[in-house]
Amino acid sequence: MGQNSPDIAKYFDKLLQPEDEILRSIRERAIENGLPDIQVARYDARHLEVIARAMGVSKAVEIGTLSGYSGVTILRGLIGDKKLYTFELSEKHAELARECFTLAGYKNNEVEIFVGPALENLDKITTKGPFDLIFIDADKANYVNYFKWAKKNLKVGGAVLADNTFAWGNISKDTSDETVMALQAYNMFVASDSDFRTTIIPTSEGLTFSVRVK
Repeated sequence: MGQNSPDIAKYFDKLLQPEDEILRSIRERAIENGLPDIQVARYDARHLEVIARAMGVSKAVEIGTLSGYSGVTILRGLIGDKKLYTFELSEKHAELARECFTLAGYKNNEVEIFVGPALENLDKITTKGPFDLIFIDADKANYVNYFKWAKKNLKVGGAVLADNTFAWGNISKDTSDETVMALQAYNMFVASDSDFRTTIIPTSEGLTFSVRVK
């Protein structure tokens, strides 16, 4: 953050303290259990909480649970009769996420984890919609497919957030890398959808933020 300025980063770390003891414990548990180091960064997680709070979100969907780190921050931003539906491919990751949601104080009626390919499971919750917020942070090849599902199940005024949309600094490059090309396709797809108003939050990895306007 801070245009790669270490001094600005230290300033806001001290001021905002984006990672508390619970989140730090979740991050450490993920490392101890051998999970890949791909969960959201501390400020990305804070963005998720603050955006959810600002939008008055009560029902959210997360595609890509991992250890539950980002899910906990989304839950912190939910209001009222809160519910997070989160989707994870790996049973090992889902089991750790269940422990971490409990550690953070969330009950089974507040968070529900679906294990397996998300595209095969998402339709299990369509009757629970429309949803207020959908966060995509999973296999990049299916980002466009996840957005298509999101559009069908998102309320007007709701938002879709997609992580890693800077493609690790490669988003503007001509490339044959399939992952980068998938993220380029996602950004182009959402930017051209007239039912959404899209911007980019310039986090370290890029967070594409699309609000449904009609």
